Amino acid sequence: MSAGRILVVDDESDIRGLLKEILSEEGYEVEVAGNGAQARERRAARTPDLVLLDIWMPDTDGITLLREWSVRQTEECPVVMMSGHGTVETAVEATRLGAFDFVEKPLSLTKLLRTVERALDSGRRKRLSSRGQNTPLVAPIGKSKATIMLREQIQQAAPSNSPVLLVGELGSGREAYARYLHSLSPRSLKPFVSIIPASLVADPAVTLFGSERDGRAEIGLLEQAAGGSAYVNTLEDLSAEVQKLIVGAIEQGGFTREGGRQQVPLNVRWIASAQPGFDQQNGATPVRRDLIAHLNVITLRVPPLREFAEDVPDLLRYYVDRLVDDQHLPLRRFSVAAQNRLRNYPWPGNVGELKSLVQRLLILGGDEEIRLEEIERELAVQAPVDEPLVKQDLLALPLREAREHFERAYLQQQLQLCNGKVGQLAKRVGMERTHLYRKLRALGVDFKQLGED
Repeated sequence: MSAGRILVVDDESDIRGLLKEILSEEGYEVEVAGNGAQARERRAARTPDLVLLDIWMPDTDGITLLREWSVRQTEECPVVMMSGHGTVETAVEATRLGAFDFVEKPLSLTKLLRTVERALDSGRRKRLSSRGQNTPLVAPIGKSKATIMLREQIQQAAPSNSPVLLVGELGSGREAYARYLHSLSPRSLKPFVSIIPASLVADPAVTLFGSERDGRAEIGLLEQAAGGSAYVNTLEDLSAEVQKLIVGAIEQGGFTREGGRQQVPLNVRWIASAQPGFDQQNGATPVRRDLIAHLNVITLRVPPLREFAEDVPDLLRYYVDRLVDDQHLPLRRFSVAAQNRLRNYPWPGNVGELKSLVQRLLILGGDEEIRLEEIERELAVQAPVDEPLVKQDLLALPLREAREHFERAYLQQQLQLCNGKVGQLAKRVGMERTHLYRKLRALGVDFKQLGED
């Protein structure tokens, strides 16, 4: 099987022959074209996985061909430009039109083969990505009032070009909602590029804006998102430097690549996510007020899963079906008792925690029906010992048991704050000491051991 189909376009027969011989020996299937007309014909007859395209040809130059293919938005086929008379302007124009790379003649075969490998790998990844994007994203799952409201808000916001800020807890599915918003927008056929703060530590200006060195241009994240959406994942995690760079690009309507001179127009729709309270300026790096003003033209609240627990059964079925199809995991179904138990679980990790639970249960395998006993074991393993009281799983218990759980945890933590001294505890919680002793014994709180510790 061929490692990939490559179309070599060059008006010099010696170069065409040499490249065909070398690439064929490397396992590639190679076609050649001596001018622009032949290149159009070869590409139309059979789409290659990569084009090596000479810039200077007698009938049509390579830049013109590249522009034609770019305008027509043909298949995700990377193009590597070749030239012995390259200039910075030519390289920049080729990159702007979507060329993967630019190599100079006389060709270094080692560098050329390395570039070919990278370009083919990039093309494969883009084709896989575009297949996924061309499949309409599933609307937010569920029939609850909260889900329906958010779904309608996204549908209303999608047609405009206004920035959107999604505010919700970690794991609440903010990026999934951002992608759903993008899929409904007029920019849906263009890229959705995620900007992750952790990836902007080393050289944020180059990562965001790209660079120009030695006549070659490397495009950054904002240029990769041109015509599409730029998604800032967790706004409050951006450093002060990155915030300044983004504000500057927004206010100037463009940016300049590192080492470049010409400004590149900024053409993205901004979508950002943040946790509740992100604007309270409590973090190590406060979020700039002007950045918030630029990005929260439309603000949508993404609710935590505990606020629409009635959708849990639908979400369980959705993730089972999806994981079975995508990862070929064994099909299992949740019993009614298991579904009811999970409806009453507080889900501190939100939808992300639910998906992880489903994946874990399918990977571990077992009977086709997932029973209540299996769910209880999983939740017991996952529950942290020092989980805050407000997140403990009390909703699944009868009132009497829930009250006892709360009182036991409450008094144990208060007793630790009082260094195990019941007298201080009585004053702290406002209880008479004799009654407090009876309560501690009834709840099984070993206050003597706590006092010794």
